[in-house]
Amino acid sequence: MDGKKPYVIAIIIQVIYTGLYVVSKAAFDHGMSTFIFIFYRQAAASVLMLTLAIFLERRNAPPMSLRLFAKLFLYALLGNNVSLNLNSLGLKYTSTAVQSATANSVPVVTFFLAVLLRLEVIRLRSLSGAAKVAGMGLCTGAVLVIALYSGPAIRPLNHHRAFGGGGRHGRREAVTAKSGRGARWMEGTSLMLLSTVTWSLWTLLMASLLKEYPSKLMATALQSVLSAVQSLPPAAAAVERDPAAWRLRPDAGLLAVAYSALAVSGVSYYLQAWCIEKKGPVFLAMTNPLSFVFTIVCSSFFLGEIFHLGSIVGGVLMVAGRYSVLWGKSKEQNTLTLTTATVAAVQQQQTAAAPPAAESSNSDSDSKHRLASPERHV
Repeated sequence: MDGKKPYVIAIIIQVIYTGLYVVSKAAFDHGMSTFIFIFYRQAAASVLMLTLAIFLERRNAPPMSLRLFAKLFLYALLGNNVSLNLNSLGLKYTSTAVQSATANSVPVVTFFLAVLLRLEVIRLRSLSGAAKVAGMGLCTGAVLVIALYSGPAIRPLNHHRAFGGGGRHGRREAVTAKSGRGARWMEGTSLMLLSTVTWSLWTLLMASLLKEYPSKLMATALQSVLSAVQSLPPAAAAVERDPAAWRLRPDAGLLAVAYSALAVSGVSYYLQAWCIEKKGPVFLAMTNPLSFVFTIVCSSFFLGEIFHLGSIVGGVLMVAGRYSVLWGKSKEQNTLTLTTATVAAVQQQQTAAAPPAAESSNSDSDSKHRLASPERHV
C-alpha cells in the first residue's frame, strides 16, 4: 500500500483542483464578483497560512530585510493578485475546460520565459531540445484552437445540475449553445493566457527569492496577507454602488471561498509538498493533466456546461505540449546526471592508476593533465 500511496495522493490533489474550478465557476455564474471572490479567498488563506507559519516556522524563520519584504510585496501583486484576478475573469467569460487546459501549459510557459531570461538553454540538435520546442509549438497551437475553433457542441451529462439555480445561468447556457463563441470568449481566453504568463513569471521569481529566504511557509503566508490587502481596492471599486455584494450568503459563493482557503491553500498545498518529497516534482507534474479529464466530467454533471469540440482538442494539444516539455527536461537532466557520474568514475580510475607522489615531476604533471581532461571535455 505504501508504494501506491503517492499515486492516490496525486489523484486526490487533482480532484481538489477540479473542485476549485467547478465551485468557482458556479459562484461566478450565481453573480459573485470575481474581485470580491479573490479578496475573500486570499483573506481566508492568509489567516490559515499565517497561523500555520507561526506555529511551525516561527522559531526557525530567518529575519526579513526591507528589501526582501519589498520583493514579497511585488511578487504577491504579480502572482497572487494580478494572476488570480485575470484567471477568475477568464473563467467567468469561458469555461472550466479552458481554465483546466491553460493550467496545464504552466510548465511550458515557464520554460519559455526561462529561455527568454537566459535561465534555460535549448540545444536544438539534441532530442531533448527538439522535444521542448515541439512542446511550445503544441501549446501555441492549443491556444489558437481554443480561441478560434468552436466545433460541434457536446451536451451535458446531467440536466438537473447541482449548482444550477438561476435564470442567469440558464440564459448563459442558452446563449452559449446558440451562438458558440464570441468576443467574450476570445477575451476570456486571452485573460487566461495572460494569467498563465504572470503565474509562470512568479514561479521563476519565487525560486530566486527562496534561495535568499528559505522559509517557504512563512513566505507563502506573508504573500497571502499582502495579496489580501492589495485585492481590497479593486474589489471595492468594482462594487462601490452595491455594498450588498460583500455579503456572503450560504450559496456557491461561500462554498467557493471556504473551499479555496481550506481545501486548496491548506490540504492541497500540504499534499503537494508531501508528494514532491516522496516522488519528486516531475511525478506530480505528470499527473496534473488528470484534472482536465475530471473537470470536463464534473462540470458537465454539476454545472450542466456545454462544451465544444474546440475546447477538448485544445486541451489535448495543451497536455501533449506539457508532456513533451517535461520529457525533454527529464531527458536533459538524466543526460547531465549520467555525464557527471561518468566524469566522476573516470577521475576515480585515473586517481587509482596514478603513480606514487615520489616519482618524477613529469609523471605527476602528466597525471594532472589526464585528470583535468574530462572536465574540459564536458
